[in-house]
Amino acid sequence: MRFRPVTPYRLVDEVAESISARPARGWTRVAVDGAPPSRPGDVADRLTEGLRLRGRPVQRVSAYDFLRPASLRFERGREDPDARYDDWLDAGGLTREVLVPLGPGGSGRVLPSLWDAAADRATRAEYRSLPPGGVLVLDGELLLGRGLAFEHTVHLWLSRPALARRFAQAWALPAFERYDAEVRPLHTSDTGVRVDDPDHPALLDDSPV
Repeated sequence: MRFRPVTPYRLVDEVAESISARPARGWTRVAVDGAPPSRPGDVADRLTEGLRLRGRPVQRVSAYDFLRPASLRFERGREDPDARYDDWLDAGGLTREVLVPLGPGGSGRVLPSLWDAAADRATRAEYRSLPPGGVLVLDGELLLGRGLAFEHTVHLWLSRPALARRFAQAWALPAFERYDAEVRPLHTSDTGVRVDDPDHPALLDDSPV
């Protein structure tokens, strides 16, 4: 594997340019995927700003606002890595309330959040409308390989030693190791980025030498 070092801002510029080059018909659904230490929310926030500066309307959403209720997430215990992989995300709710409305023939009417995991109750958020040509920027973990509909995916990858060193929730490491082995998100995403040091990212470059 070859990686091309970039600054965090250059990374966002390259992704924003790629998305902005898409025809402004319908909507573009973008996922910024990565384990918590890779800071997917920070990258998604910067990407949102970069797209808005390029004149694209953006709806920012976090998958962490579409987790399932605690009774379902923790049915197998609070520190079960397979439950984190399989059961934490309400993929059906995210699809129904966000991805389908921004797909072909959709309404553009999006629910920006569904469940407050800390309070373990519905957020009671109001629907928002994103005009055609707009971009959804969604951050989260373990998003790829689930059949979720995106036009562009970014995966923030940490090597196993870096993830183990920086991830406080050691019990969850097997979930992310399984994800790497089964989904290979660094390679299956549209933009693969190594972020062993998030302040010094490097883009995966698989182009011929």
